[in-house]
Amino acid sequence: MTQLNPLNTLGLKQALQAIENHECTAPEIIAACYDRIEAREPEVGAWQYNLTREQYLQLYCSNQAFYEQSPLKGLPVGIKDIIDTADMPTEMGSPIHEGRQPVDDASCVALIRQAGGIVLGKTVTTEFAYFKPGKTANPRDLSRTPGGSSSGSAAAVADAMVPVSLGSQTAASVIRPAAYCGAVGYVGTRGTFSLRGVQPLAQSLDSLGLMARRVEDVALMRALLLRDSNPLEAAQMTRPKRVLLALGERIGETDSAMQEALAGLVQRMQEQGVEVVELGQGVRLDEMVAHHQSIMSYEVARNLAIESANPELLSEPLSELIENGLNLSREAYLRSLAIADATAESLWQPHQDADVILAPAAPGVAPEGHGKTGAPHMSRPWQAMGLPVVNVPGLEDEQGLPLGVQLIGRRQSDDTLLGYAGWLEKLMGSAA
Repeated sequence: MTQLNPLNTLGLKQALQAIENHECTAPEIIAACYDRIEAREPEVGAWQYNLTREQYLQLYCSNQAFYEQSPLKGLPVGIKDIIDTADMPTEMGSPIHEGRQPVDDASCVALIRQAGGIVLGKTVTTEFAYFKPGKTANPRDLSRTPGGSSSGSAAAVADAMVPVSLGSQTAASVIRPAAYCGAVGYVGTRGTFSLRGVQPLAQSLDSLGLMARRVEDVALMRALLLRDSNPLEAAQMTRPKRVLLALGERIGETDSAMQEALAGLVQRMQEQGVEVVELGQGVRLDEMVAHHQSIMSYEVARNLAIESANPELLSEPLSELIENGLNLSREAYLRSLAIADATAESLWQPHQDADVILAPAAPGVAPEGHGKTGAPHMSRPWQAMGLPVVNVPGLEDEQGLPLGVQLIGRRQSDDTLLGYAGWLEKLMGSAA
């Protein structure tokens, strides 16, 4: 029998293959995940609510024949606590919705259950997926933030509590925590996935996100959520020929460790025959940050109408965001929407032969402390434009802390983008 890594550390596709090869069973993998949760959850705090080991195994055994024949074999998935689950509370990180019990599953949860995945629990979110942190710590350094707002989803995956999890992104809520915790994070072309049953924050920006430890697992979950006929088909790794480099300084502040790591990665890519050129100066990514902020504030102020009636229960940052949105004119909001849409179309025009954009996923490593979730500006331009993005882990600073880089693709080029991300993952050695 092949010697396996600790079962909880297997990627999703690795685990499914191990089950198919009779190297282990789904209950053994489930048990290993629970062993990890019991050992680490008191320190990491990734879960808002979760099934007990006994509840999970009872659920599995009650329909074991279905799970054994299903694509996901009854393996566990984490769900961000702004996504509705009919059998678990969805409280959105706010006392306003304490004890809220949805009637139905969100569409994405229903699709996971139909594919044989079992929801282990709800992962911690910031307040309404904005900036107020929850209880989660960074599993790579417990003194640091895991990022937000999909903090629990990133931490649970990075700490090998579950192989995959769902998050959401309106600004940087998948890519930044994935970068800080050292996980793969993927946000699709806006509109790719159904958001039925997902708490809206800013409808022109909201996206479902996927987190895993391997790019191939993100590709698998994407296929399942899109109801592809052959979701287990292997994703194709592809070496990009020409990469556009968006230096962090084009967007906002980045630290020296990120700059040095990115420069080293560019050199390695060039050694592999990849042409790397800087993104043209005509694209003002820093201005896109401001347009994203305008769109977000305007829409949040109108989406959180019920919550605004309880101002004493809202955090100061969220109250300020709502106030800014109420003070923004509709003309300014529409102008930002139009500019974001036009920029998404014009971004590639000077570089028609470019395959993908490479950029920092965050300004640096996860900041110390738990009072804030880190700066989101590295993701704002791409999110405003609705482009598909993948955080690929593998770079580290001198202390061994994760430094994330993101690949950004054209609209509707998600499958191709994941192919490039798989190649980059292998280059950086982050796919063990």
